[in-house]
Amino acid sequence: MNSTPELRSPTPRSSRSSRVVVIGAGIVGCSLADELTARGWNDVTVLEQGPLPAPGGSTSHAPGLVFQTSPSRTLTAFARYTVEKFSSLEADGVRCFAPVGGLELATTPERLADLRRKAGWAASWGVRGEVVSAARCKELWPLIDESTVLGGFHTPDDGLARALPACRAQMDRAVARGARFLDRHTVTGIEREGGRVTGVVTDRGAFPADHVVSAAGFWGPVVGRMAGVDVPLQPLAHQYARTRPLPELSGATAEASKPILRFQDRDLYFREHGDRIGIGSYAHRPLPVDPFAVPPYDEARARRMDMPSSYPFTEEDWAPSWEDCRRLLPALRGSAVEEGFNGVFSFTPDGMPVLGESSALRGFWLAEAVWVTHSAGVARAVAEWMVDGRPSLDVHECDLTRFEEAQRSPAYVRERGAQQFAEVYDVLHPLQPPEQPRPLRVSPFHARQQQLGAYFLEGGGWERPHWYEANAPLVDALGPLPARDAWSARHWSPVAAAEARATREGVALYDMTPLRRLEVTGPGALAFLDRMTTNNLRKKPGAVTYTLLLDETGGIRSDLTVARLAPDRFQIGANSPADLDWLLRHAPGGGGGGEVHIRDITSGTCCIGVWGPLARDLVQPLTPDDFSHEAFGYFRVKRTYIGHVPVTAMRLSYVGELGWELYTTADLGLRLWDTLWEAGRELGAVAAGRSAFDSLRLEKGYRAWGVDMTDEHDPFEAGVGFAVRMDKEDFTGKAALRRRAGESARRLTPLLLDDPAAVVLGKEPVHLPALGSARAGGAPAGYVTSASYGYTLGRCVAYAWLPAGLATGTGVHIEYFGEKVPATVADEPLFDPKMTRIRR
Repeated sequence: MNSTPELRSPTPRSSRSSRVVVIGAGIVGCSLADELTARGWNDVTVLEQGPLPAPGGSTSHAPGLVFQTSPSRTLTAFARYTVEKFSSLEADGVRCFAPVGGLELATTPERLADLRRKAGWAASWGVRGEVVSAARCKELWPLIDESTVLGGFHTPDDGLARALPACRAQMDRAVARGARFLDRHTVTGIEREGGRVTGVVTDRGAFPADHVVSAAGFWGPVVGRMAGVDVPLQPLAHQYARTRPLPELSGATAEASKPILRFQDRDLYFREHGDRIGIGSYAHRPLPVDPFAVPPYDEARARRMDMPSSYPFTEEDWAPSWEDCRRLLPALRGSAVEEGFNGVFSFTPDGMPVLGESSALRGFWLAEAVWVTHSAGVARAVAEWMVDGRPSLDVHECDLTRFEEAQRSPAYVRERGAQQFAEVYDVLHPLQPPEQPRPLRVSPFHARQQQLGAYFLEGGGWERPHWYEANAPLVDALGPLPARDAWSARHWSPVAAAEARATREGVALYDMTPLRRLEVTGPGALAFLDRMTTNNLRKKPGAVTYTLLLDETGGIRSDLTVARLAPDRFQIGANSPADLDWLLRHAPGGGGGGEVHIRDITSGTCCIGVWGPLARDLVQPLTPDDFSHEAFGYFRVKRTYIGHVPVTAMRLSYVGELGWELYTTADLGLRLWDTLWEAGRELGAVAAGRSAFDSLRLEKGYRAWGVDMTDEHDPFEAGVGFAVRMDKEDFTGKAALRRRAGESARRLTPLLLDDPAAVVLGKEPVHLPALGSARAGGAPAGYVTSASYGYTLGRCVAYAWLPAGLATGTGVHIEYFGEKVPATVADEPLFDPKMTRIRR
């Protein structure tokens, strides 16, 4: 049920067909032309600098492996659609997809455990797969040395995408609907006027356009520069080789008959080419390619390169991988590499595609860093976005607005892109931080946090303490904690339990600086924000309101806290750069002044959360204002002082305890920390990190946007309907909510694990025993969004998307590394349901 997105019918952006120019006729450009024309936008021109049908980009040499399963539900959905669509296509009598299956091998216990985790993702996202024995691996791939293998993960619906035939098939369909494809047209400029794109200039003429889509692959940064748009993409070369004919494969009549094979413990993959084997390696050093130095097609041929994306094979990088290949596949010991090349692919700082319309140039779209695996799914999403105004699938992980300005420097993109290459097949923990460049962004309290032994992880470029070793002595007072398995024990410490307890029983300081802050001012600010959000913002200055940003279909784009500081001044707590982009797109005059002015104030400010039953005892002696409950109620805001520091104090709590968020300017942040820390000594105040924070917020059932809820969900099924005022004047998404009232079959559901020692981490499939067990192959009823051990409750708390109407007390099973973990549907909030601890 929850593995497949609930598709909606968005309000069309325009009833007429727009003029579209797509730059690049690789697999993404061809797929996009097909998807756009299928939706009635037939004035589509695809420009390609190389010769068709094999223009020389990454598509022309892609090995075509399609493994659908990913930790990202979005990427998995993209890949599932690619398989579905290409399976229905044919060119010159050749099917565009060969469903030979996929097989991932484990040669270490750690990899075998990871494959069990991957099998959980597959079940959650609706992909068939199972962990199999070494003997079964040998049956599926007779050439492997069974003695080196512990087991594998078999996905029967994976296979080989034939990229060039798929391009031709989709090109033919698009042309039949009115599109045109022009090769040997090199783009030299992007025309614009009044902040909008107006056309594309080539060496063979200009093409007017209402929309321009850069699907140029590793040339994306080159096209982006012409448009004045950053494209955070790093091309890297990747080794691929073909062996000589193998006697063991002689007589092969099919291109491939065995599953595509991954040997991830050595960063290798394999596929058949008739009686030869193709081998790809990520084991070598990163080989960055300057996109501005890539030669055009004809110049590449003059340099004896097969195509611009095919660089000479570097034997010295290949040698260690060849030895690994020969150990796994003994048949290769008497063979050799017949041909090889270093093929160029695109990598982003986080390994995800870059999609969406640029805020710097309206009408200029990116569909970049997309591999063949996800190509059709990406094209469908971008086409829906352009025609209907939004994709039917949540794509926030791929949205081009997700990167902070500090993450867009060429140096950052280069370093993180190279790291993504090196980690393609690594076993990565969901909390594992990147290594470089760090530290990049730090709060004003960073030096004090280091002194306290903070264990830092990273998010959005920020160093974020997850716990403090200075609090280790507090662990002894807790009593024994349940032992953790090796996986859940990574990036975790029992100190987090001590910090959670200190918050529940005393007072703790939390660094909330990385949370995004926006300022909205001007005479039209109230009317604008009230129209854009779901809750009632027409309150007197001093009020704080929890509210939602919806799209036109009623999907949750974000959740916000809006503080009214003055009649025409608001401070907003937001989630990501996409929130700023959304507001700027809809603000009168673009939010740059006049009636409404919007700006991001995050970098110039900082915030400390002071939470716990002793929070008032800490802050009241430091301020001239009355912080009593009567004088400073919950969800109120005041401008005041803490010692010498001017602050904006908001009576909010994301951990379910009495307290305040204290904001000040970055230059005064360290003074604010020191003032609170010194005053808190006699109260036993501690610094606490994100690990305790996540535990406490889940005990209260507070949602995390982008994890627990996205624009695929409406407020009522996500459990945040209390933030919607259907009786207020019109707001974005109101009409859609009225149409959808009561029709959802799913709910975000709280679960408590039955075993006090059990832990899950998120993305695991959830089974209802009555609907079939995991071991019996029954489809999951849903999946876990986020989870954390609830130290106050003595149980792990998990939230999951499950069928609506499950009664409290219903038993379920969460599949964790292949084991069924019993859990029970619970009432929420699980902790302090009457809110007595916050409102006192």
